[in-house]
Amino acid sequence: MVWVMLAGAIAAEVVGTTAMKYSDGFSRLWPSLITVAGYLLAFGLLAQTLKTMSVGTAYAVWAGAGTAVVAAIGMVVFGEAVTAAKLLGIALVIAGVLVLNLGGATH
Repeated sequence: MVWVMLAGAIAAEVVGTTAMKYSDGFSRLWPSLITVAGYLLAFGLLAQTLKTMSVGTAYAVWAGAGTAVVAAIGMVVFGEAVTAAKLLGIALVIAGVLVLNLGGATH
């Protein structure tokens, strides 16, 4: 169940960040409200996750997965350049999260 909550926290953060792009600097109401709601939900779920998962593992997965997904959304949805450096960066973020998890982090 803890991984489901963490996945929800990641999804909420990704939705909030994507909505922030559409908020036009918080000048558009609905995308701005979605941004705030997304981040409130993300932090709430992350806080619940931290009750049973180590902070290093939870935060690494949350931040790493969020970063990788938002970078991919930027390239696919917003037409940002797909470069070897960006793809390498995403791969390194994922590798870093895997190394932390395989390192056997405990509470």
